[in-house]
Amino acid sequence: MTLVFQPWGASQAKAAVKGNSGNTIKYGTPVSKNGKLKVKGTKLVNKKGKPVQLQGVSSHGINWDVRQPFVNEAALKTLRDNWGVNCFRIAMYTEEYNGYCVTDPASRKQLLKTIDTGVKAAKKLGMYVIIDWHVLNDQNPKKHQKAAKSFFKTVSKKYKKYSNVLYEICNEPNGGTSWSVIKSYAKAVIPVIRKNSKSAIIIVGTPNWSQDVDIAAGSPLKGYRNIMYAVHFYAATHKDDYRKKVQTAIDNKLPVICTEFSACEASGNGAYDFKSAQEWLKLLRKHKIGYVCWSLSNKPEAASLLKPSCKRTGGFKKSDLSQMGKWLVKQY
Repeated sequence: MTLVFQPWGASQAKAAVKGNSGNTIKYGTPVSKNGKLKVKGTKLVNKKGKPVQLQGVSSHGINWDVRQPFVNEAALKTLRDNWGVNCFRIAMYTEEYNGYCVTDPASRKQLLKTIDTGVKAAKKLGMYVIIDWHVLNDQNPKKHQKAAKSFFKTVSKKYKKYSNVLYEICNEPNGGTSWSVIKSYAKAVIPVIRKNSKSAIIIVGTPNWSQDVDIAAGSPLKGYRNIMYAVHFYAATHKDDYRKKVQTAIDNKLPVICTEFSACEASGNGAYDFKSAQEWLKLLRKHKIGYVCWSLSNKPEAASLLKPSCKRTGGFKKSDLSQMGKWLVKQY
């Protein structure tokens, strides 16, 4: 679908959304329409209790360049107005590429500044934003649990009055990290966020690079509200067997959200399988499961939505889009 926002004036801006049915619905920004989100059963719902499907794009790791050029208001406005995006994910690596947990204090401060830029831009534009603690090479989220608690204490306090912020507390646990270990980590971090933000959506990664949502469904976290469980897929690698895992989680009433996907291979490179990607989106849309595409970057890899030649940091033109970017805009 395509979102076309009219200029903001004294009255609330309106948008025209034309879906596959051809019907047109007018409304303001995603946040002005839906308000603060919550989990009801397996669904993410809006202030009126109606299901909401997040349709997002993720940054690349903001610590590749701590002044990450695509985390800015102009870029997010283009995503919202021209691409049909209602959610932006800010991915901050914890370890590799001078990650938050291993870099120097000055760079850590700059990472927090980049997050702040993204969060405030999203708020101004009426978009949802996910703050992502991007566990990857560190494998086990408990390795940097102390740093995670400190980080989420800081950001949840800073954004406690923001209705558009969601927290993703461990991107992709891997390396044999069990669900019981991930649960232990989540039980340590969730209360830190809840002390400042009583009802923000908190997203928990699942085993095996956030693929084993079926395992999480067998033993979900108890005693917490507004918790969701992450599934990630790269469509050229993850096909029917992985979609079955998601279906199992759905059948077992687990609230699932796809916070990272692409049509390429799991490496972020290689061939595309757009047919498999469309099968994924068909499944997710059927069950109103939100999805966020990796990544808004001009890095020379298949998953990047922009060409390496793209010099713009916002207001992207069709000529700036990679093959993946062109496909995504058509899907959204």
